[in-house]
Amino acid sequence: MKILFDQCVPQPLRAYLTGHSVHTAKQLGWGRLKNGDLLKRAEQEGFDCLLTADQNLKYQQNLSARRIAIFVVKDTDWKKVKLRAVEIAAALASIQSGNYVEFDV
Repeated sequence: MKILFDQCVPQPLRAYLTGHSVHTAKQLGWGRLKNGDLLKRAEQEGFDCLLTADQNLKYQQNLSARRIAIFVVKDTDWKKVKLRAVEIAAALASIQSGNYVEFDV
């Protein structure tokens, strides 16, 4: 799966996503793109999933026609996220195109 990390996602989580192609918005030069533009660009570039901590995304964007899956980690504190990193990886592995999932940490 091709996964895009939004800027707010703890970077060490990448180590738990073996078998996936993981890129960051910053790494791709997309750090200044707003959510709607970021989603559009990610879909154009063939990303399967956007991993973000932005819980307001579902209120700010019309997600019904999106092909990209959106996975929201509801905390950015790496100490907390690390405790659930294996579960996050498992949940990501089963996400389907167009799904919206919120994961409580």
